[in-house]
Amino acid sequence: MKHLIESKLKIYQTKRKANLKSLNAFDHALYIIPKEYDDSVLSKIPQGLKLKKLLKNSQNKASSRLNNDNFTGLTLSIFDKKNSFENLTWARKTLTHIISENPNSVAIIISGIPKKEIVTILESLVAATEALIFKPPKYQLKDKKVKKIYKFKFFQIPTKVDLSLVRAQAIGNNIARWFTIQPPNKLDAKIYRSEIKKLVKPFNIKYQFFDEVTLKKMNAGAFLAVSQGNKDRNAGIVKLSYRPNKNTKPELALIGKGIIFDTGGTNLKPFSSMLNMHMDMEGSAVALGSLISLAILKVPFPIDTWLAITENRISSTAYKAQDIIKAHNGKTIQTIHTDAEGRMVLADALSIASKEKPKLIIDYATLTGSCVAALTEKYSGVFTNRSKANNLMLEAGIRSGERVWPFPMDDDLEEPIKSEIADLKQCAISEYGDHIHAAKFLSHFVPKNIPWIHIDLSAGKNKGGLAHIPTDATGFGVKLTVELFKSKKITSVLKDL
Repeated sequence: MKHLIESKLKIYQTKRKANLKSLNAFDHALYIIPKEYDDSVLSKIPQGLKLKKLLKNSQNKASSRLNNDNFTGLTLSIFDKKNSFENLTWARKTLTHIISENPNSVAIIISGIPKKEIVTILESLVAATEALIFKPPKYQLKDKKVKKIYKFKFFQIPTKVDLSLVRAQAIGNNIARWFTIQPPNKLDAKIYRSEIKKLVKPFNIKYQFFDEVTLKKMNAGAFLAVSQGNKDRNAGIVKLSYRPNKNTKPELALIGKGIIFDTGGTNLKPFSSMLNMHMDMEGSAVALGSLISLAILKVPFPIDTWLAITENRISSTAYKAQDIIKAHNGKTIQTIHTDAEGRMVLADALSIASKEKPKLIIDYATLTGSCVAALTEKYSGVFTNRSKANNLMLEAGIRSGERVWPFPMDDDLEEPIKSEIADLKQCAISEYGDHIHAAKFLSHFVPKNIPWIHIDLSAGKNKGGLAHIPTDATGFGVKLTVELFKSKKITSVLKDL
């Protein structure tokens, strides 16, 4: 697992100006200039004035080669600062062209850009590069050998930019994507748990596993209802504890839905809906990646992470519609649809995590198709028991480039999941607003005195990638979470709730 937590990208920054001779040491050069430029901007970069004709024939990007000994490849890109999402998208598109030429090293020269925007450029390019050079799992007989960028050198940088935050976010995102992409026969519950245990060890994160026998003693009936249909008994809830000091009580709890394959259970999914159900564990991978990113940054507050790991299989022992299930907190659930399994496993994970009395709980789940219908796959939905958290999440989404949108949690929206024979229904019979009903359902398993944020990862998968991420699996949520806690004080987040 070492390759997941160690970046191979070497980054150098210098105040020195680049010249044709110094660029001989690089396979490619990237020139970045502002949208509004003149000859004085082009004159500050090697052979810059000769690029004027290329610029006239292109909109935002031009390609050529330098007239030096190495005939270094050249890309000229125009940077027009916008929001974080668009800046990250610009970085990915710019680098995708460069990477197609398989360079090992890239020199980057920025001219005519204000100091504040230089920071944005460096952060966007590094985030995009870490995502682009990351090698996702593949199982081909012959893997095509291509060069990967291993060295970046930024010239003409007035003040060194601290990139530790960006690089920590990248590692966490790569971890989330690595596990999410894995085929279901290569990542069963037993393998997943083993890999997690190895992955967290270097960070002195304590690993604990609650198996089905233990969960039965804990009366975690909602989780067990889903796992009882599995062929083997490897399902359970993983607890990861990060403790930077002697404080043993968690201040933050991260919860992840880890359905490593979802058939839909007794209410079997059709072919097209089941095809990508190995990715239904992305919530747990995002929670894991977020924890490791925060551990790399050495945030000073204790964190617990709970990963509810199981399959949702079709079998003679699988749970059924109209079963009455008793959850960990004692509430009874009238099951309606066995494909609403994610909220079942999360219910017990949330309830168990709440017993530790954290100051804030965040859960992540690829939970509902209705959230995708509402937001597309470019935004994720946010639900919370603290209305002030909506603005907090909106702003963090804008800053991070992982955009979210809040949904209502009014009391009357719970009407469709009221039950006549149990404490509540698992879901409504009508599919309208299922993302809201799911959140209302989950709210019953978090005490009202604990601030709670639920993220429905509708942007967890997007064809062709999203922002700086090039793969369909986006690992959405890691960058957002780290953005929330980058001040390294959870109290600064809590005061806004």
